[in-house]
Amino acid sequence: MAESDLALLFGPKGPLAARIADFRHRESQVEMALAIESTINRAGVLIAEAGTGTGKTFAYLVPALRSGGKVIISTGTKTLQDQLFHRDIPTVIEALGIPVSTALLKGRANYVCLHHLEIAAADGRFTSREDVKHIQSIKRFANRSLDGGGTGDRAELPEVPERASAWNQAISTRENCLGSQCSRYEECFVMKARKKAMESEVVVVNHHLFFADLVLKDDGAQDLLPACNTVIFDEAHQLPSTATMFFGESVSTSQLIELARDTRLMGIQHAADFKDLQDAAGALDIAARDLRLVVSEDFAKLPGQAVVSREGFDEVYADAQEKLTELRELLESQADRAQELANCMTRADEFAQRMTSWQDKSIEGYVRWSEAFSQSLAFHLTPLSIADIFRAQVFSQKRAWIFTSATLAVKGDFGHYQTEMGLTAPAAADDFEDDAFDGRRVETSSWASPFDYPNQALLYLPENLPAPNTPTHTEAIVDAALPLIEAAGGRTFMLFTSLKAMDRAHEMLKSKFAEREYPFPLMVQGEGTRTELLERFRKLGNAVLVASHSFWEGVDVKGSALSVVVIDKLPFAAPDDPVLAARIAAIDANGGNAFMHYQVPHAAITLKQGAGRLIRDETDRGVLMIGDTRLVDKPYGKRIWQSLPPMRRTRSETEAVAFFDVTTTTG
Repeated sequence: MAESDLALLFGPKGPLAARIADFRHRESQVEMALAIESTINRAGVLIAEAGTGTGKTFAYLVPALRSGGKVIISTGTKTLQDQLFHRDIPTVIEALGIPVSTALLKGRANYVCLHHLEIAAADGRFTSREDVKHIQSIKRFANRSLDGGGTGDRAELPEVPERASAWNQAISTRENCLGSQCSRYEECFVMKARKKAMESEVVVVNHHLFFADLVLKDDGAQDLLPACNTVIFDEAHQLPSTATMFFGESVSTSQLIELARDTRLMGIQHAADFKDLQDAAGALDIAARDLRLVVSEDFAKLPGQAVVSREGFDEVYADAQEKLTELRELLESQADRAQELANCMTRADEFAQRMTSWQDKSIEGYVRWSEAFSQSLAFHLTPLSIADIFRAQVFSQKRAWIFTSATLAVKGDFGHYQTEMGLTAPAAADDFEDDAFDGRRVETSSWASPFDYPNQALLYLPENLPAPNTPTHTEAIVDAALPLIEAAGGRTFMLFTSLKAMDRAHEMLKSKFAEREYPFPLMVQGEGTRTELLERFRKLGNAVLVASHSFWEGVDVKGSALSVVVIDKLPFAAPDDPVLAARIAAIDANGGNAFMHYQVPHAAITLKQGAGRLIRDETDRGVLMIGDTRLVDKPYGKRIWQSLPPMRRTRSETEAVAFFDVTTTTG
């Protein structure tokens, strides 16, 4: 497409403006679309940061839909995935007037499994009336989907809550899926979704599915990639953490317990005469529970050595391995009696391999650590860096790769993101196919938000705050925020870097609101789902929401319902995180400065996400309060606040409160 044609398409009188309510012509949107189109045409690699309001979704959709090749679009969450597929893509297709086949592909856990649903509904395994009610609702939904050519996507059945335990019995997993051996294979919703994805020109997935399939080869995306001309990652700032999760290995006591449970159930159904199988499953269940008890902590991340050194760990871990091996051998002897038993054997093999790997100290480049939950203990083997692994994916075949988000750079510098993701072109093509590498380079571009931040927003750092690591810091944040909350008439997000601080602030605010007889509804993360809390927040119009990391990104509240965002501290990752600690040690050992080159950029990008909740539209106005004196006391503080949008800055409470007087008088 010529530049003039693309400019016309995005112009004030173009087809997008005619189709989309409140469409705004943005030069930056046209420039971004041109850059993406060029990248697609030359099978290049582009990292594109687009500030809030640029219109990045349409900027990549228009060239992608017009490209004529196979395109995979990956989003940050299933919610964004649904929004893109059901709203944004149809809008652009209608505006452009071009026929493009599209498909939505999610992980198998999002689709009803007819086989497992049938078993669950028939065997009466549920103990609560609610579970029985839910499983019957799912059964009726599945029948409607079959009869009406539906997708079987659980998102289409909101009357059964997403967290309802009945869903666990009505879906399949990679381990228990029977594949082509299943009697319902021809009707399978997962298979139908995969088939449609293979046949479509544009496929919408999410980051978890993309990387799970890249590594596990399970849910269908690995079949799409070879035929794909273009991959577009929206919300690409999430990729380092998502990729790290899937490029490692994990095994948990809960997985061992579930394997024991499934073996018992399938053994009763298909090998009732073989009591040894039941005994072995019971023994594994006990061994796994004993293994969990070695660690007394709940909800803690522990270095591998800290777990290994616990009294009795070696013996209990070895016992769990032994019981797993015994169960695996018995499953092998019965595997030909039913595919379900063969699947259990495969799971036992996989878990045994992971348990062995976790103990193998000779494996280099990985961090060995554990994570304790209330009922489970997980053992993780996580790569120190995903750069080489992901870089090989990008440059192994010639296709376009586009990474876009509002937060990828630190003060205009993409170096941190490129280093994490391995997105620097190889110095030579020795390790890659010549026709795939072909001299490709990684390009970076940034487009600032079109919003008038100096007039729409104020960055406020209160004076006389205690240091962020002191016991009185949370109390001081609440006290400093109260005048803003009162001046704004509620309408506030208070975002905290820890659940402990969030809970403390919530208790304080309850007391302060009662003392001052504030009429502002007070909400806290955890009272409902994020969607439910946001809907209530918008509807109330004067609420105060206290939250932690769940509300730092992917939250869009336009208009006057949100006028203050308070962030308690610079969001440095917890220093006791075993993976972070290992990465810091590795960077420093190699002569680098992990704090300046890794921790500070990561904190700056995360802070940009939280700050981005404030101004979502041209008419929005508000105050961003950051309660961390390191912004001005430390040399790196300037680098961090200069990464934020260009808001006016103040240390004065009087000026911050007066901002809302201006808002009132100007409407």
